[in-house]
Amino acid sequence: MDKPTKPQGSIKPYHHPAAGWGALKYVAINLLKEKVPGGNYKTLFKQNQPDGFDCPGCAWPDRQHASTFEFCENGVKAVAAEATGKRVTPAFFAGHTVEALMKQSDYELEQHGRLTDPMVYNARADKYEPIAWDAAFALIARHLNGLGDPGRAAFYTSGRASNEAAFLYQLFVRMYGTNNFPDCSNMCHEATSRGLPTTVGIGKGTVTLDDFEHADTILIFGQNPATNHPRMLGELRECAKRGAAIVSINPLRERGLERFASPQHPVEMLTMSSTKIATTFIQPKLGGDFALIKGVAKRVLELDDQAVAEGAERVLDAAFIAEHTAGFDAFAADLRAESWPLLEEESGVAREDIEDLARIYVNGKRVISTWGMGITQHKHSVQTVHMLSNLMMMRGNIGREGAGLCPVRGHSNVQGNRTVGIEEKPTQAFLDRLGRAFDFEPPREHGYDVVETIEAMLEGHVKVFIGLGGNFAMATPDTPRTWDALRACDLTVHITTKLNRSHLVRGKDALILPTLGRTEIDMQGGLAQGVTVEDSMSMVHISYGMNAPASQNLMSETAIVAQIAHATLGSGKVDWLGYASDYARVRDAIERSIDGFADYNARVAQPGGFHLRVASRERDWKTSTGKANFIAHRIGQDSPIHRAKRLHGERVMTLMTTRSHDQYNTTIYALDDRYRGVFGQRRVVFINAADLRMLGFQHGDWVDMTTVWDDGIERRADSFLLVEYDIPRGCIGSYYPETNPLVPLASVGDVSNTPTSKSIPVLLHKSARPGGVAAPQA
Repeated sequence: MDKPTKPQGSIKPYHHPAAGWGALKYVAINLLKEKVPGGNYKTLFKQNQPDGFDCPGCAWPDRQHASTFEFCENGVKAVAAEATGKRVTPAFFAGHTVEALMKQSDYELEQHGRLTDPMVYNARADKYEPIAWDAAFALIARHLNGLGDPGRAAFYTSGRASNEAAFLYQLFVRMYGTNNFPDCSNMCHEATSRGLPTTVGIGKGTVTLDDFEHADTILIFGQNPATNHPRMLGELRECAKRGAAIVSINPLRERGLERFASPQHPVEMLTMSSTKIATTFIQPKLGGDFALIKGVAKRVLELDDQAVAEGAERVLDAAFIAEHTAGFDAFAADLRAESWPLLEEESGVAREDIEDLARIYVNGKRVISTWGMGITQHKHSVQTVHMLSNLMMMRGNIGREGAGLCPVRGHSNVQGNRTVGIEEKPTQAFLDRLGRAFDFEPPREHGYDVVETIEAMLEGHVKVFIGLGGNFAMATPDTPRTWDALRACDLTVHITTKLNRSHLVRGKDALILPTLGRTEIDMQGGLAQGVTVEDSMSMVHISYGMNAPASQNLMSETAIVAQIAHATLGSGKVDWLGYASDYARVRDAIERSIDGFADYNARVAQPGGFHLRVASRERDWKTSTGKANFIAHRIGQDSPIHRAKRLHGERVMTLMTTRSHDQYNTTIYALDDRYRGVFGQRRVVFINAADLRMLGFQHGDWVDMTTVWDDGIERRADSFLLVEYDIPRGCIGSYYPETNPLVPLASVGDVSNTPTSKSIPVLLHKSARPGGVAAPQA
């Protein structure tokens, strides 16, 4: 989506380990580039500390016995972006029309700095202009109260929002009358949230950080820790040092899982040494994880059959299966019926490698399986989550020390948001308790998720869109259609810290409401307020900002939500402004409304916070059978990829969208992806050398991409540089959001409705404009 430019970057191998001196160099570069005031550098030493603030980046847990510094390179980038000395003031907007800003790249928009004042769009001038806070809230209330049907509004939530802001947000919206809660979970780990409850009873992982100290085997599926959760590498390093088997299962061999130099260990830094992390690399084709995991499970069953026949020790944990599970016999019959040739074909992994992986798994006494969006953004992702649960249950690797399921969430509080009620499909039990706590009848009809919200906006049903953080216009699929949907709204509102594309792809009326960041002091009623978050392993802890606010005209997210609720509903039933003045009162309200939060304020005040009970960790199965359920699935050959290949043969490539190392979600910090050897550019396509030859291209050629889909809509992304890379045949990788226009709105996962951004069928064509890129259309 960037503007036309002569290519300035380069492709060159990166031979160094992940992190190490390279990470320290880029930390310094980012602090200087963002013009972070010197006094704010001390903020880093309070990052992820018990008496400091929680990183606004990833959701990897914090060690309670924190070291002097508990931050990583990408965490510093997130903090530097928030603590930047650069400002986007009303004078900036006075000098730029929206049309002119639309011609800037997403990276350029990010680099302007922090927003300082609430702004409203003036259509006559095509500019944003200052607006008083009270007038902004009144405008929102006028639109919401004029809709007639509350279901005509949608309320998006980013994973950055705190528990306090998210809880008030969902309470306000449900009192307003709808469950329309599209959120970032819908686009990432929704398959986890929908898949695990049917197998183990709750959509959360079963491990804590301490389990990594006891694991002897770690299977890492579809995840790139060095970029997306860098502090995880510290845990993996310790596991590797004591001899644990670590397996990377990913189409790409990521540098961070090859070698890691820990900045926290002076000897490693001074000797220029590093630690080998993964002992084994398995590279399934895109979408092949389901067949691969099923193949491993089939081999485990075969090994158990051999052990029984020979009178040897069982491979299966028969006692666990008998006492704690249901459905094993049907699952075992399905495994026995599956053919090895089909498993090999659909996984893209040779049988001998599948058997080797099974051997590693059965040799482990305490196995942790982790996964990221490489598992969850496919058509059959929920089935894959089921199959991974099946595999772990076969040997009792759930609910014991050093073993378990570990979905690694992305944004810092995406799991906490779901816990406190950001859920378009709430349970009746949750609604009942919320209704009792606040004396109202919550809406019972399920609301819209992200894809459904876009469809409803396109159909003219949703007319008001409010975004609590995020960059909806760029994070979502089918970019041109998403933009049409947002532009069809009567009002778009974005609660945000920095300028992004979503503020420019606006409704007829549009508001930008600037908010405090996680690193900033939040004073309410004369007292500094803390906000709480829940990490990927269900630890809840409190976060206090350390820096002065970027502007005196900023409000906290919690206060903005409370003010919108007050302006829209009044405060006759709920004292919204009272909650905004004291976040401890919000936590008391959460305690009344949601299980697991007893003594919330007292427990969160303890160093490190507290762990929310996960029943499956204790082998307490909250399922319909009262047990953990084995669920059998056949391998299907009906995906869009299969259909596209039947039409176009081997020329169809399966595209995965991915992050570069210099981005977080849609935020672009810089134009490098150094671990993959890309510098100064983003429009690249990673492709297997054999596919280059088969397609008649060469490394360094420029191509356009078009999606193979059957709805008559042309989807294309132009001018991408081909880069020869170690990736399975038939698979290509490229960065988002640049490739989001290729993801059809209708291409979603079964059950999860998550965009299938890791498995899109595309064709490559010689580019008519090598190195030139079409600018976004205003």
